[in-house]
Amino acid sequence: MTLALMAIFAVGAQAQKDDAGKPVFTVVKENPITSIKNQNRSGTCWDFSTLSYFEAEILKKSGKTYDLCEAFVANKTYMDRAVQVVRLHGDCQFAQGGSAYDVFYALKNYGICPEDAMPAAGSLYGDSLNNFTEFFSILEPYVASVSKSTAKKLSSQWKVGFQGILDAYLGQCPEKFTYEGKEYTPQSFAQSLGLDWDDYVSITSYTHHPFYTEFPVEVQDNWRNPGSWNLPMDEMMEVIDYAVMNGYTVAWGGDVSEEGFTRKGTAYWYNTQDRSLQGSDMAHWLKLSPAERRSQVDSLGCRVQELVPTQEQRQERFDNWQLTDDHGMLIYGIAKDQYGKEYYMVKNSWGETGDYKGIWYMTKAFIAANTMDYMVNKNAVPKKIRKKLGI
Repeated sequence: MTLALMAIFAVGAQAQKDDAGKPVFTVVKENPITSIKNQNRSGTCWDFSTLSYFEAEILKKSGKTYDLCEAFVANKTYMDRAVQVVRLHGDCQFAQGGSAYDVFYALKNYGICPEDAMPAAGSLYGDSLNNFTEFFSILEPYVASVSKSTAKKLSSQWKVGFQGILDAYLGQCPEKFTYEGKEYTPQSFAQSLGLDWDDYVSITSYTHHPFYTEFPVEVQDNWRNPGSWNLPMDEMMEVIDYAVMNGYTVAWGGDVSEEGFTRKGTAYWYNTQDRSLQGSDMAHWLKLSPAERRSQVDSLGCRVQELVPTQEQRQERFDNWQLTDDHGMLIYGIAKDQYGKEYYMVKNSWGETGDYKGIWYMTKAFIAANTMDYMVNKNAVPKKIRKKLGI
């Protein structure tokens, strides 16, 4: 064999080795979703992901495609949150984040408008997308100064001023608008979408409350304190599978701060801090920098060895602040890789980023370990579980 041929075979063998970890996905079930959006520099994943969820609900029910307005929901929600902080004299958090319930609450109580009924994201301050850096540098101290005021009586004018800031950066919420030749108010438009607000429930899984009861998950962005139904972890996952396979999507909230969540569009559940593996190759692994660990995981790809999530692990990580509530996304499908591992297909709100243009493939182990809670149509819950919950 000539040196040239040997070189060609060597390159081919190396390419085959390198590609062995690159997942090749086969779709098992994929439900219709609306287009990928970009929250850009704003902590509004809760807003984008949950409106995307309701857009998918409308698609399933009527076949109609809507682009609902995130700015409308943010405008209403930030005012409500500021009011609560002031009522509690600042003894709670005012922040950009929120929960799926905030979107649900806005739809039910304030209505909604289409995207083009308000100014385009970022346009009021000369940007092409949301950028809340300046916006919240004004909002946060404003709320703090009012809520911590030493005045014996507050003037109602603080709300007028606060609303002015919201409108200046997000746009005014319309009282009326025209959509497809018909005039609506936000409330009448929400009613026209054909959704039943009694259909939606939230699911979680922790042991510090009894299973099959409802409780508000104790995280700061769950500031309205809505209840979530508490299921054992296996049943929490069973609901997601059943929902997707029966044509429903899931508004997921959880932790993507783990190193197994990659910016390329995949998520695997491995624990870089597992001290039980000291004395093995893990001892070397733990000495690597986070960047070096990510590089090695990227090279392993779908061959990376995953942990088996447990109920006890979920509770321990929640109690010690490792399992955090930092992102909202939309689960809409199931796929498997060339080795048979199953993943959820998840729509993100970071624009068409990553290897899959805004879609993430997250293993079932990752979702089981890192779910904080999720919203789902109660008709997507298996009957035997609905019976246990009484819904």
